[in-house]
Amino acid sequence: MSDAQDQAHAEIAFCEAILAKGGLNVLSETFAGITDIAAWKHYPPGDVFDPASNAQWFYHCHPAEEGSEEHGHFHCFLRPGGPEGPIHHLCAVGVDAHGRLLRLFTVNQWVVGDDWADAATTVPLLARFDMQMPRPSYLVNRWLTAVLVAYEDEIAALIRRRDAVLAAHQPPEGVAAHDDRALEVTSELLVDR
Repeated sequence: MSDAQDQAHAEIAFCEAILAKGGLNVLSETFAGITDIAAWKHYPPGDVFDPASNAQWFYHCHPAEEGSEEHGHFHCFLRPGGPEGPIHHLCAVGVDAHGRLLRLFTVNQWVVGDDWADAATTVPLLARFDMQMPRPSYLVNRWLTAVLVAYEDEIAALIRRRDAVLAAHQPPEGVAAHDDRALEVTSELLVDR
């Protein structure tokens, strides 16, 4: 593990500890001022975009499934050409109802509707994900940035695995692998913290 990854793990713990001192967590901060949380809706409304790094994220949850520990996930993107340019999905960060990190995963293109980029293009974008924004919470933004730094090697491996899964996928005739709704999650890592 590199020094940067060690420091990122420490920053994750620091952000969580500061939030916990106030009885908060990354989800309660993400939902601050929101009284009705609906499945599929983006939180915060309008997503979060950092114009300096061109990083972007939103949180959403799916309808509750019995036995599922995951509340929802943060979808993390980068727009290398700026806010009007192409958008590339880096990974999703799944958390439980208390905002604790559960898993990291990649998704098929149809899930987020991003501008497709292969692993050779996407992996270098990971280092550019840096959220220095005050809303919805500076601590949530720093936590999410730290997660992507702490697990950069693992996320890079997930992105490469995504490409391999898509290359090997046999969709129904007339359907591209990127559009096959039978394939949603393309790779995942359960995080043991």
